[in-house]
Parts: sequence; structure tokens; C-alpha cells
Amino acid sequence: MPLGSPDRLQFCNLSIMSVLATPQTSPTVANPATPRIRFDRHELAGSFGDIGTDLPLLIGMIAAAGLDAASVFTVFGLLQILTGLLYGLPMPMQPLKAMAVLVISQKIAGPTLYGAGLAIGVIVLVLTLSGALTWLARVIPRCVVRGVQVGLGLSLATLALKQYVPAQGVAGWWLAAGGFVVMLALWGNRRAPAGLVLIALGAVYALTWRIDAAAIVGGVGLRLPQMHLPDWNSIVTGAVVLALPQLPLSLSNSLIATRQTVADLFPQRPVTIRELGLTYSLVNLIAPFLSGVPVCHGCGGLAGHYAFGARTGGSVVIYGAMYVLLGLLFGGVAAQVVEVFPLPILGVVLLFEGLVLMRLVGDTAGSPRELTIALLVAVVALSVPQGYVVGLLIGTTLYYLSSRLPALLEGQTK
Repeated sequence: MPLGSPDRLQFCNLSIMSVLATPQTSPTVANPATPRIRFDRHELAGSFGDIGTDLPLLIGMIAAAGLDAASVFTVFGLLQILTGLLYGLPMPMQPLKAMAVLVISQKIAGPTLYGAGLAIGVIVLVLTLSGALTWLARVIPRCVVRGVQVGLGLSLATLALKQYVPAQGVAGWWLAAGGFVVMLALWGNRRAPAGLVLIALGAVYALTWRIDAAAIVGGVGLRLPQMHLPDWNSIVTGAVVLALPQLPLSLSNSLIATRQTVADLFPQRPVTIRELGLTYSLVNLIAPFLSGVPVCHGCGGLAGHYAFGARTGGSVVIYGAMYVLLGLLFGGVAAQVVEVFPLPILGVVLLFEGLVLMRLVGDTAGSPRELTIALLVAVVALSVPQGYVVGLLIGTTLYYLSSRLPALLEGQTK
């Protein structure tokens, strides 16, 4: 369907899921002729597609673990730039979510977090080089991966509507409602990217009502990342307390589901699970020595950048540059600067990121068996402890059992 077709111009009459299924977000529109790196308004808009997930986790870890804000933001930004240039795709890095939640909730110290990052980097490197990661990606059925994607999408949408949108009271609800209307009204607009207008709306609101510009200007100053050498005790403690709880989520979402999402959105530009495993390992073997938090790939971040208009690694380079600037020049007042992105607006970002992920399950609709397994995996992922790995195990087992059951029954009736 051409971008200017009547069907597209009438999208306001469609449901939200129908809007998300238009060619603007369809996996079939990825153009193999698209350059690896491009800088334009669409890449700029896409660069905000994952900020709703990253910023709150980074700020929370800095406060809970007493981390150096300049180091965290600068290193996080540099790693974004690295992966954007390396892959030439809108594939950002994200904080390791399970680790972040444990650090924030239990106030785990910074050295333990750095040790955990080094430990999980080594673990994933061993899995990658041994071939175990490639084997897992091969034996886990696509419908099970779809379930992981739906589970993550539901998790993001729930977080958006329960915590982010209501965060600033009645004014926040109105701001989120306005942002939602902006997204729908401008979805697919090539002149005024919806994501860029959404972020601008939030910035105007914040600069008018919530930000003390004088305090920010007074806190500007150059701050460089701090060097850190993890000790063995921190590495061992971090491996047990943080890395092991994180590993199932990393295998399912950061690696296996991310590889599938690249195949969905960019079928002409495949990425192997081995490549993802190597970059995952590399960045986590570097970050701890520069006082950076552990990071990963993520299908949610990829979907978020794509949903907001990104089609090249340019969006991730822009996204990383913003963090580098924040860390180097505004590290001392970072908590005030990030207020330019109000939580209700970040909630709208998360909601659309989740919806884009959930709609990918549509290709299982032709098989009741696969659709049922995908939905079951999603429910398990969202509902039980370590739900992603439990969902992977249950879904994969059911898939192979249900595939063999007809043959077994046929054999018994002969």
C-alpha cells in the first residue's frame, strides 16, 4: 500500500491494532537499499523509541547503588553508538532489567553490579563460542519466541498504564491522552514523525511547569567516566546474586527474541544469534572497567526505535550521543535534566513499543496450535517468577509433544 493511499489517510477510523499493522510498521517494508547509517528526522524520532524503558532504570540504579552518573550515562551512550555503527540497524542497548530491578529494590552496591556485568559477559561468551546459544535458537520454535514477544509487550503496556501515565496525577493523564492522540493522528506521517512531535510535546510541558533551568545551567561541567577494577569477591557475588537471575531473561528476550525481531522487521538484513551473543559479551566485558552498568540487546528496544520511524543505525547513534552529552556535561544535574521527558509521555512511548511487539504474533493466527502455545507462553512469562525461561521450557515442550502426538495416536490405532 503506497504511503499516500486513501486507506492510510483514513487510519484514524481504524482500531489501534489496525493502525499498527499498516505498512509503516509491517515487516515487509524493510528496504534492502536503505543505508546502514542515516541521519534525518525519522531517525531522530526513532531515537526516542526506547527511552521510556532505559531512563527510569538508569536513574533508579544510580540512586540505589550510589553510581557515578557521568560514568553511567557516558558509557551507556558510547555502547549505543558502537552497536549502531556495527549493525547499521536500530538495535539499541538496554540496561539488564532483572539486574536493575534487584539493584533498585535491594540497594545492591555498585562494585557488585560491576562484577555481575563482567560475570554475565563471560557466561554468554562461553555459551556463544561453544555453540550452545546457536543450538538453543535452533530448537526453540518461532511460536514460542512469539509468546516471549507478546509477554514483553504486555509487560511494557502494563507498566505504562499502571505506573508511568498516572505518575503526575490528573495533569499527567491529560498529557498522556494528548500524546496518545498525537501518535494516532500522525502515525505514518513522513513530514512530521509522530514520535518527534510526542517528545516535543513532553519537553514543552516540562520546560513550562517542572524544570528549574537556572539550576541545570549552574551544574554544567565536564565529567569523565571513572575507571574501576572489579575484584574477585565482587565478581563471584555479582554472578550469584545478579547474573544468574538475569540469564534466563537475557537468553529469551535479549538474544533469541531479538534475533527473531530483526528477521521480522528487516528480513533482507539478517543477524545471527552468534553475532548478538558476541556483542552482548563484548560490551559487558568493557563496561565494568569504565563504571558502566551491564547492558544487553532487546527486542523491545528494537521494536520501539522501529515503531517511531527508525530504519538504520543512525537512530541508535543519535540516541547514544544524547547520553554521552548528558554524562560528560550534565552528569552533576542529570536527575534534573531527564525531567524534560515526563513520565506520562514515556508511558505513551512504552505503550506503543509494547503494541508493536504484540502484533508480531499475527503470523501464528493460521495455526490454532501455534497461536495457543504463543499465548500460553505470554501468560506464563507475565505471571510467574522467572516466567520467560519457564515459558520457553513449557512452550517448547508442548510444541514438540503436540507435533508427535498425532503420529503416536495413529500408530496405536493400527
